[in-house]
Amino acid sequence: MFNGKNILITGGTGSFGKKYTEILLKNYTPNKIIIFSRDELKQYEMAQQFTNSCMRFFIGDVRDANRLKSAMYGADFVIHAAALKHVPIAEYNPMECIKTNIYGAQNVIDAALACEVQKVIALSTDKAANPINLYGATKLASDKLFVAANNIRGARQTRFSVVRYGNVLGSRGSVVPLFKRLIEEGANELPITDEHMTRFWITLEQGVNFVLKNFERMKGGEIFIPKIPSMKMSDLAHAMAPHLGIKIIGIRPGEKMHEVMVPKDDSHLTLEFHDHFVIQPTIQFSQKADFTCNALKEKGTPVELSFEYSSDTNTQWLDANSLKEMIEA
Repeated sequence: MFNGKNILITGGTGSFGKKYTEILLKNYTPNKIIIFSRDELKQYEMAQQFTNSCMRFFIGDVRDANRLKSAMYGADFVIHAAALKHVPIAEYNPMECIKTNIYGAQNVIDAALACEVQKVIALSTDKAANPINLYGATKLASDKLFVAANNIRGARQTRFSVVRYGNVLGSRGSVVPLFKRLIEEGANELPITDEHMTRFWITLEQGVNFVLKNFERMKGGEIFIPKIPSMKMSDLAHAMAPHLGIKIIGIRPGEKMHEVMVPKDDSHLTLEFHDHFVIQPTIQFSQKADFTCNALKEKGTPVELSFEYSSDTNTQWLDANSLKEMIEA
């Protein structure tokens, strides 16, 4: 699907963008991979890592509509990964988060329509479901923008979908690198916010492969959610360092005790597939689509009303061995 194509990744110098680039180059022969981000040092470092002739690097910010449109010209597929993601920092700098995560999302949509991109997938987060912090609220707004964009595309071929998943093991901002550093530095204990707190977990490679597969599955307007395991934060700390104690530091501003990826209020819109869920659009598109059968002919069935996909009631759980396998993957 990606052979001979031009793929643009916003926020492409982040953990996801680098892994996505690595897997694209390993498995496909794209014509161009366009990395769009605002950090010149990260672009320089990424250019040293990926020296393939298909690589292109554009300095720019998703807040800059004209620069984004210039970078996106000729792109076939777009992955929108750029975002301000740090929960406490977003609480302290709310308007900056809104400018990037909401206005930036609309700029990506406008550029994709102007450049007649074939397909766009925006990365979301479990924090966008029933949000209690500004970051989650901005990502919910972003999700709504990308879903609704399918209704304003008119005769254009462009289609928009969203991928939502939980915490990524090993990514920047993940607690796993923090715990690793503390263990290496000889800490006596690991800090966790609450011993009962749970989170969904996925590896970078699993996240990338899920996005790649959903480019094939999508019809436009879906929110794709993978079935992934949960783990208590206290169990995570014990699994990584069974010899160390735990220090409870309390829940940070905007944090939830448990994360949700399919809210109960969306159960009437949710379909279950063999390895993922799909939340159908809340609005009716001018061009109707049957989301119970995706573009790969996989069949989904409606979940029960009042169904909720939450990290504390999940049916899949990580143990110490499976966690170590995921970290080493």
